[in-house]
Amino acid sequence: MTRNDSTNTLTTAPLPLAPGDWELDPLHSAVNFTIRHLGIAKVRGRFAEVRAALHVGEVPADVRVTAEIALASVDTGNPDRDAHVRASDLLDVEKRPTMTFRSTRVFGAGEDWTMEGELTIGDVTRPVTLAVEFGGVVDVPVDGSRHAGFEATGEIRRSDFGLDFAPGLLGDTVKIQLDMQFVEPRGA
Repeated sequence: MTRNDSTNTLTTAPLPLAPGDWELDPLHSAVNFTIRHLGIAKVRGRFAEVRAALHVGEVPADVRVTAEIALASVDTGNPDRDAHVRASDLLDVEKRPTMTFRSTRVFGAGEDWTMEGELTIGDVTRPVTLAVEFGGVVDVPVDGSRHAGFEATGEIRRSDFGLDFAPGLLGDTVKIQLDMQFVEPRGA
């Protein structure tokens, strides 16, 4: 079901994607973040190791997205800083090797969608909402595969996940920017 925000009613609408299990194209996908440092500047980073899956049904209520991110794959462009981010006083990748996401609801229409879900870091799970922009579907001439593109944005509070090292030095809000491409199932 899709909620039409202008009338606040629920409608069913077919999705512009073929039903089935879409596979992540890791070469054309990215999980990026920004966080404030000292309250005056932003530090940008990304996670290099991401696994994700998109299951598409006939209507948005049947859409499911799952993702797993290796926290040790953090890359802020500074090896010393990255080592500190992985250490026990920040991410503590020994205790928290992964961050996982599981969608619970998808709604919207056209290019603008909302995905609600649960984000788990270590043993803490919190709800998260992502604004999703659907970029479209295109046939790739090189191999005949069909790709769908999405951009998703949202934010979390690191203190909600027990990651409260250095308040004042690092901001509490972490902005998330996802650029994802998925490949249509063969034979769809």
